[in-house]
Amino acid sequence: MMTTPDCLLIPMLASKAAPGLGRTLTKTRLHNWGYMHISDDAVLVVSELVTNAVAAAAPGEEIRLQVSRDVAGVVIAVWDASTARPRPRPVAGTARDALDVSEGHRDDNGGRGRPIVAALAVECGHTPDPSGGKWVWARLKP
Repeated sequence: MMTTPDCLLIPMLASKAAPGLGRTLTKTRLHNWGYMHISDDAVLVVSELVTNAVAAAAPGEEIRLQVSRDVAGVVIAVWDASTARPRPRPVAGTARDALDVSEGHRDDNGGRGRPIVAALAVECGHTPDPSGGKWVWARLKP
């Protein structure tokens, strides 16, 4: 991914804390840029992309968050070492009866992240990294 002098580029450990750290750092950077009007959408995109990177990585493995801007908008990109392409999962039903909230299956109710990112972004996708792994990214209009 391309970097700019004022972009945020931070390595993080793949952990349950990574999405929260990503949201906090992104919100601060957007505030510094005067883009608070898109911060709700941006932190939701960061949360989804970082959560997916954590799932793709081994526990404690490095992932990276980049938040940059250019004339076309704000780009949120997350790198993980996996070369596997992101695959959409079937979206679980949202009715209470359709959710499996039993102890071992609470995390199986996902699948909404990619449609949410696609709805909030003007474009999104993934790009293989020549050094290995992949970047999953979304562009928001400021």
